[in-house]
Amino acid sequence: MSSARDPRPLTGEPLALDLLNTRWNSDGVTQDLLADTDGLAVWLASNGLAGTHPADAAALRHLRAAREAIEAAVDGSPERAAPLVDAVLEHGRIRARLTAGGPAEEPEFADPAWGPAWLAARNYLDLLTRAPERIRTCAGGGCILHFFDTSRNGTRRWCSMAACGNRTKASRHYARSKEG
Repeated sequence: MSSARDPRPLTGEPLALDLLNTRWNSDGVTQDLLADTDGLAVWLASNGLAGTHPADAAALRHLRAAREAIEAAVDGSPERAAPLVDAVLEHGRIRARLTAGGPAEEPEFADPAWGPAWLAARNYLDLLTRAPERIRTCAGGGCILHFFDTSRNGTRRWCSMAACGNRTKASRHYARSKEG
């Protein structure tokens, strides 16, 4: 398990969007948490998956494939991205069981290295089922982060009001003051 701190500006989003947020812009330069297995270990730990899924080269490769598939679906054409997402989902399944606590569903993977990628792709399907219109890309100029809008009225525009929202509002204020 990695003890490194998660350097990303936005964490805690649903797993599929948190995976997309492993890429972010910092001072105009795109950063990538999944550049290596150390970053993978940080991501797994941040999402409660450390210890149950390997932080190795195979898992990293599969997770990058899932990130590309989900990104294609969110930022591009869902119809063209469907085969990419489905290709990730082929590596796992849900097993229904009856436990002492009642019905349960557990993911199963033929290869544990596919686990994190499959869980993220499955989470994307869950988000589409819940509220596809609330899957958003930050409206902040130059920001590439994604979020699931949980605001009451569904009008959240920025990944963070403190960062992108404030920057956008400040630039609008500056533009208005220059006009006057």
